[in-house]
Amino acid sequence: MLILSLDTSTAACSVALHHNNSLLGSYELFTERTSAAMLTTLLEQVVEHSGYSLKQIDAVAVAKGPGSYTGLRIGVSTAKGLCFALDKPLVAINTLTGMTEQVRPYYQPGYTLCPMIDARRMEVYCALYNISGEEIEPTSARIIDENSFAQWLAQGPVVFFGDGAAKCRTVLSYSPSAVFIDQPVVPSARTIGKLATAAFERSAFENMATFEPLYLKDFMTTKPKKVVF
Repeated sequence: MLILSLDTSTAACSVALHHNNSLLGSYELFTERTSAAMLTTLLEQVVEHSGYSLKQIDAVAVAKGPGSYTGLRIGVSTAKGLCFALDKPLVAINTLTGMTEQVRPYYQPGYTLCPMIDARRMEVYCALYNISGEEIEPTSARIIDENSFAQWLAQGPVVFFGDGAAKCRTVLSYSPSAVFIDQPVVPSARTIGKLATAAFERSAFENMATFEPLYLKDFMTTKPKKVVF
């Protein structure tokens, strides 16, 4: 089972290749802009440098969001293009689930995990997971205040991480149950590919004709100024 995965949910652009759940290679770029051309080049290189060709992959996996509107659009469009060209299935993994998989092995039962992606001001994209990686509160866009997660914090420790967690720290630190990871946890194709292996075994493939990224919010643009002649 050879799975090519990509994550462009945020400013970090990453690609990875897994064979039977073992990571063969990955590339990660931390830039403000990710182009489709750059992403395609990285995908081709990670496969070639691992000793394979694109024709040999069994599926393409993509982080479906939430995250940056532009980043998600580029990532999903690229993944779909590869699937159509190579006649391979598409596997989509929630970006927050992938982030959770990065930290989950370091915590014991009783902890609740809350990945957060910055969504401007005091709003974040987030979800809650148990220590087994199961989603226990669905993905949503939330404005964080001192009452956020009160129910969960009363039950036990909640671990907050991701680039959205830093701005919430002053608001949520009132609770001794609020735990913050100081090291950055960035969405990565490495964990997307790992989770996609299990999804592939379940034949959890997307319908490429109808599949869309998990944007959560409408794309916001600056309203053009009216010009008077």
